[in-house]
Amino acid sequence: MNLNSLVKNNKKKIRVGRGIGSGKGKTSSRGHKGQKSRSGVAIKSFEGGQMPLYRRLPKRGFKTFAKEKIAILNLSKLQIILEKNKDSIKNNLDLKLLKEKKLINKKYQKLKILGSGEIKKNIEITAHFASKQALAKIEKVGGKLSIVKK
Repeated sequence: MNLNSLVKNNKKKIRVGRGIGSGKGKTSSRGHKGQKSRSGVAIKSFEGGQMPLYRRLPKRGFKTFAKEKIAILNLSKLQIILEKNKDSIKNNLDLKLLKEKKLINKKYQKLKILGSGEIKKNIEITAHFASKQALAKIEKVGGKLSIVKK
């Protein structure tokens, strides 16, 4: 004997619209006339005149289509990178090198240097954008920051 024959469901499905004697005949529990009595009609998100949920909730946010993928590096983070990779990074640092060493994600297309933190090593950095503070701090330790123009 298989499991299905032991566990039986003895309830029969109610067949609507099969005569007046069944108790579910004629209108098949749909009431009379109206949109909901018709076949193939579903009133999605209609809440009986109550303000629907999608209109009760506030509109939030905005996603721009042309989002530029810019890697943002603070000087403090740059200093940590230089300390960890003393032997591999000599004196030049740019986006291509950071991608090769897998220090930043390959999805980034541009590099931005910000001035939070301190940098100790004099190094030549090539970036697309840089803040005035970052430029001043890099030049203070004897480094050079060149900006790529497109």
